[in-house]
Amino acid sequence: MHKISPCLWFESANAEEAVNFYVDTFRNARITEIMRHTESSPGPVGSVLAVLFELEGEAFLALNGGSEFKFTPAISMFIKCDTQEEIDHYWDKLLDGGQSLACGWLTDRFGVTWQIAPRRLLKMLQDPDPVKADRTMKAMREMIKLDLPTLERAYNGE
Repeated sequence: MHKISPCLWFESANAEEAVNFYVDTFRNARITEIMRHTESSPGPVGSVLAVLFELEGEAFLALNGGSEFKFTPAISMFIKCDTQEEIDHYWDKLLDGGQSLACGWLTDRFGVTWQIAPRRLLKMLQDPDPVKADRTMKAMREMIKLDLPTLERAYNGE
């Protein structure tokens, strides 16, 4: 069991819908528990209060919290991908009904922001050769969805 897990506060009663969307998007995902309102909780008895779920081994809690708080890109989920096909998969699925931002960032239709990036990108951006790192950063900043082959060509000076 994870000691620390993010709690995603959904502003309307769509936590279960969002979790079903995420479970459908990720290959290794599952709902582990659904908590329902009781006589003592603020929602209709029997309706979904929260959903506990896992994505790629990471535990999350989705809460039907109400409209008091909203998601912002200040907190985002970072998906490290090994291939362009993996980047494309997550980008296409999570962008459905959402909005693309820049540099591999998007906000899904539920308001959650995701960064979809090649795992290798952080190493390229931190290369001891500042010219390689700078070329990679420049290429990345010109992209909406990240393109791994283009990033690698920039890194290699091609």
